[in-house]
Amino acid sequence: MQAASSAPSRAPQDTHPVDQRLPSGKLAALGLQHVLVMYAGAVAVPLIVGRALNLSPDEVAMLISADLFCCGIVTLIQTLGATQWFGIKLPVMMGVTFASVAPMVAIANANPGAAGAQLLFGTIIGAGMVSILIAPMISRMLRFFPPVVTGTIITVIGITLMRVGINWIFGNPFGPTAPAIVDPAYAQWLADVTSPGSAIPPVPQGFAIMPSVPNPRYADLSGLGIAALVLASILLMVKYTRGFIANISVLLGIVIGAIVASATGIMTFEKIGQADWFDIVLPFHFGMPKFDPMMILSMSLIMVVVMIESTGMFLALGEMTGREIKQENLARGLRTDGLGTLLGGIFNTFPYTSFSQNVGLVAVTGVKSRYVCVAGGLILLVLGLLPKMAALVESLPTVVLGGAGIVMFGMVTATGIRILSGVDFKGNRHNSMIVAVSIGVGMVPLIAPHFKQWMPQSLHTLIESGILLASLTAVLLNLFLNGAKHDKRAIITAALQAEEH
Repeated sequence: MQAASSAPSRAPQDTHPVDQRLPSGKLAALGLQHVLVMYAGAVAVPLIVGRALNLSPDEVAMLISADLFCCGIVTLIQTLGATQWFGIKLPVMMGVTFASVAPMVAIANANPGAAGAQLLFGTIIGAGMVSILIAPMISRMLRFFPPVVTGTIITVIGITLMRVGINWIFGNPFGPTAPAIVDPAYAQWLADVTSPGSAIPPVPQGFAIMPSVPNPRYADLSGLGIAALVLASILLMVKYTRGFIANISVLLGIVIGAIVASATGIMTFEKIGQADWFDIVLPFHFGMPKFDPMMILSMSLIMVVVMIESTGMFLALGEMTGREIKQENLARGLRTDGLGTLLGGIFNTFPYTSFSQNVGLVAVTGVKSRYVCVAGGLILLVLGLLPKMAALVESLPTVVLGGAGIVMFGMVTATGIRILSGVDFKGNRHNSMIVAVSIGVGMVPLIAPHFKQWMPQSLHTLIESGILLASLTAVLLNLFLNGAKHDKRAIITAALQAEEH
């Protein structure tokens, strides 16, 4: 009897820290902490892509709800597991990857509206299916993605995204917020001379007056001031606070900016009042998806990069939590990246990966239980069913988001630089060449967006993403100059460096 009664008391001690179930109150508090740390980054992508698609505010709000809903579902699958094929069962929070933003925006700009959304989500569904199939092979490809390659790719991702943050502050270079507009006097003259009965020959097709008058809506000083306030608030919190407050400084900076924008009349709440309190996220909101093989190939290549980054994070998280990560564990985790992407396309959202901020939070708090992230996933799922919350985010002026975007996207760049800081540049001069050429090639679409105008149309989807060009260049140059050497320790170290922010 004594032996039997002592067995239960030993059971909790035999439970691995990753599998420990904490009290409900503590789980909820720690889960909410994980949600707050990732929230600003999670809602940024639907805002970027929704506006690139020229969707209505209600539809952008729907994208935000769908994103949070799927964040919750995929987080639950990753942390709890689903069959023997999905879920690494580690404390992981899943969110939309920034790596996919540039190709998605390119698709959106070329195909705006509902038709573009159908094509975009078809591309995401196709990439998700490919990712599920190739997931077991990805961990065997690590030798092609040493820190010199992954650091370069992440640096280019951050630099590419920085354009989005800057345009949020000053205004898009095209459309109503373009830096210059057509002189009204010139526009009136053209209207007069081309009116019916005019003796002037018909204006040639495509003829337009060049914008020459500064646009008062571009780089508005009041908006610039709010963006600067958001940025300053974040920097002050990073400097003078510690722990949880410092971890959510970006989110708090957005809140401060929203309060000031409301007080000055820039932000209004009509859309929030009109939104429902509760609504279900339904699949295929924009209609049945359309599939383009070249776009799917392009997005699948991006997903390879995403899954390589996830592999490093999983290995680092295994070290952090003391749980051995075997080949089959990696395959389950990476399949879940693919499954999340597939579900994202079905539910009108985007490709998913593990969020590095949350992996870093595991190290900061020392709490290794995966059930904390289960609680976070449940909170995200509930938030996705509250349209008023999505409408609030959609109502944020772009200048508020721009101040935070400088930090969010700049930190992506800084993460890449931090990984590169561990690369041997002294002993191996080839590494400098890999970084230099890859970043240069990655900047081509950013600096010269029309570089592809004389190339075959079928290639445009593959080469219009600077991230994809930089990735391919870095992998091929590393293979050519350094060969394919497998160094698991270097990959784990790089992942840990990426999580330090």
